[in-house]
Amino acid sequence: MLHRVDRAARDLHTARHGVEGETSNPAAIRAYSDAKQTYQRATNDRDETLDALLRWLWDTTAEPILTALGLGGVADPNTPLPRLWWCPTGPLTMLPLHAAGYHDIDQPTGRTVLDRVVSSYTPTLRALVEARRPLRPQMTSDRILIVSLPDTPEEAPLIDVERERDLLTALFPDKHTLLEGEQATGASVLEELPRHRWAHFSCHGGQDLRNPSHGGLILHDRTLTVADLATRQHAGEFAFLSACKTAVGGITLPDEAINLAAALHHTGYRQVIGTLWSVHDHAAADVAETVYAHLTIAGTFTPRAAARALHAAVRQLRDDARLPIGAWTPFTHTGP
Repeated sequence: MLHRVDRAARDLHTARHGVEGETSNPAAIRAYSDAKQTYQRATNDRDETLDALLRWLWDTTAEPILTALGLGGVADPNTPLPRLWWCPTGPLTMLPLHAAGYHDIDQPTGRTVLDRVVSSYTPTLRALVEARRPLRPQMTSDRILIVSLPDTPEEAPLIDVERERDLLTALFPDKHTLLEGEQATGASVLEELPRHRWAHFSCHGGQDLRNPSHGGLILHDRTLTVADLATRQHAGEFAFLSACKTAVGGITLPDEAINLAAALHHTGYRQVIGTLWSVHDHAAADVAETVYAHLTIAGTFTPRAAARALHAAVRQLRDDARLPIGAWTPFTHTGP
């Protein structure tokens, strides 16, 4: 289902090129029209399947767990929601437990995880314990590394990546390092990461479900993979992976969290925001705006509240923007 949407999106991008150039002709216009309809059908089918999946997850998994924890009733709107950490194993590592429920926009039921708790994930219980320990003596500067790739060779353009770049350079005018376009290479990113306490990636991402250590962020010259990061150590505090498929593992070792978000978390980044599947760059930019607005207090960036900031951003996409279910479900938080 998700692969079908990805294929349809690639075909639509190719067909759009055919009608934008000087060689446009009636056949190219028909191909573009067909590609748009195919993409729309694929996204509609995805959202219908996701809706059924989230209801099933609620009935079989999420609601029994919340009830056992004493969180079975509708939350008090005047009280901050409690935190909950998911540590799934097996096939559940591929599923959006944080979004389980009956998301009836016109008739809200309160029968959703989003309306009961603020969710986070942890790859292991040990990782959660370690992430809760006091921060190590600061080895990095209070700077943010911004990796921005609105145009990547052989990939579709990401128009709203520039919106994220402009947001971050304005929020951190004297405390940012920008790697953009041709500067955003694998070598430059690996060199700069240890020097920055915070990192934000706006680019394409990908995952190899059969060999998840090969998945990662698609930079200008190559993919920055899980394997590239797994053996490193960082004194990082916050990483926002505004890219596709950065928090989904593989199907060959489902009990092991082999994905980019978990890799960055294991190597020292305490708070990591990632995605379970492909996301639209417009939705990703909207989430980034809300997250950074919540985390920047009186001009000071405080990422320890990242889980609540992401929760607010996702609720905003669901409740206020009323985006389709596939647009807001993928975003996840890993960390304490």
